[in-house]
Amino acid sequence: MNHKKITRNGTKILVVDDSPPTLEVIQRNLEAAGYEVFTAPGVEEAIAFLEQNSVGLVITDIKMPKISGLKLLKYVKENVKGTEIMIITGYPSIKGAVEAVKDGAENYLVKPFTDEELLSAVSRMLEKQANRHAVEVKPLPVSHNIIGSSPGMQHVYRLIEKASATDVNVLVLGESGTGKELVARAIHYSSKTVSGPFVTVNCTAIPDSLLESELFGHVKGAFTGAEASRAGFFQIANGGTLFLDEIGDASLSMQGKLLRAIQNKEIFMVGSSRVQKIDARIIVATNTNLKRLVKKGLFREDLYFRLNIVEISLPPLRERGEDILMLVQFFMEKLSRDMNRPVPQFSDKVLKIFKNYRWQGNVRELENLIQRLVVLADGDFIDVVDLPEHMRFSINWRKGLNRPLAEVEAEHIANVLIRLKGNKTRAARILGIDRKTLREKIRRAKLPTENE
Repeated sequence: MNHKKITRNGTKILVVDDSPPTLEVIQRNLEAAGYEVFTAPGVEEAIAFLEQNSVGLVITDIKMPKISGLKLLKYVKENVKGTEIMIITGYPSIKGAVEAVKDGAENYLVKPFTDEELLSAVSRMLEKQANRHAVEVKPLPVSHNIIGSSPGMQHVYRLIEKASATDVNVLVLGESGTGKELVARAIHYSSKTVSGPFVTVNCTAIPDSLLESELFGHVKGAFTGAEASRAGFFQIANGGTLFLDEIGDASLSMQGKLLRAIQNKEIFMVGSSRVQKIDARIIVATNTNLKRLVKKGLFREDLYFRLNIVEISLPPLRERGEDILMLVQFFMEKLSRDMNRPVPQFSDKVLKIFKNYRWQGNVRELENLIQRLVVLADGDFIDVVDLPEHMRFSINWRKGLNRPLAEVEAEHIANVLIRLKGNKTRAARILGIDRKTLREKIRRAKLPTENE
């Protein structure tokens, strides 16, 4: 790495080219104009330098051995904050220009270029850097405290409105983090039961041995430790709404008791033979495929039909388009206000990554990420370099051959699943293994995977 320290308003420039004569000419011209110039003969050396030093501008050739300048362009845009990049090449092509601009190059120079063309391009780049501002996000449409205006969410709103006009049972489906409880609350607070209680029960969080007592209550002496009678969630929710989350995890025995309670609107407290009438609206939710569980004999068909009077299926965040940016703005403003921090702005590149990311944790994952960014970001401008590493582009040029086979295999499986949007059947076919083997490899490698 060569450089000569001549400063112009403290601006540092890194020039990357595998041709020593080209490096020498560009360095000489830029230094004559008063810039501090560094040079690198390839992408690997450039990345190593950027990991330890800050520069205002990177000028790189496209066609170079090992790793192309386009890869360096993508790396800089997603890993080096506040640095602009300009492409130069002796092999001009429309395809190359389009790809460079698409990946974030602000300028594109073709060799040979004059000294004036080079200095003019550098000046424009640095002026844009000084005037860079974040993309503004449109105002938020909000319905029932649920944010989004995508077609999928509009359909959800219509179903909420119809369900709210009745007291029928509702089944809410959706991946973890999509907002199933928000839908249940929207139905409750838009219906005639609004004056009654809204009671949430997570069927997964309560051991099956205790679930019956928790749901139906127990009388004194019903079991060891029952020193007093206690009402269950059904009684507490009387006159309001009982929301049973993760209903798919209830045992078959518990499902039978739930069916009787929901069908007859009556319960027996544990240890009692006296019937108690209950009047609670039942809303259930699950992130599992209940129809598949019914076919496997793991979920009672009669209970499924009793619960599924109105079915509301929440779309995953990755299918909600512009809703992602609306949610970003909402969480950004809310969390900043709660933590008494200035509201940050996001670069257009960050917003593009948000829109293209798979969000396997859905809205919950997005909210957690925004909270992290608000807390940890330096200043009030958030760029790609502030994102977690798994959301940024990286070049694995340093991984080499010194990697365990299991690590390489896990990485390949993850890449195939991402490319196929989580379709395990197609992934197994491409990988040449059966679905059972694929699931086991995913489990061993602890790869994130969406529920089927």
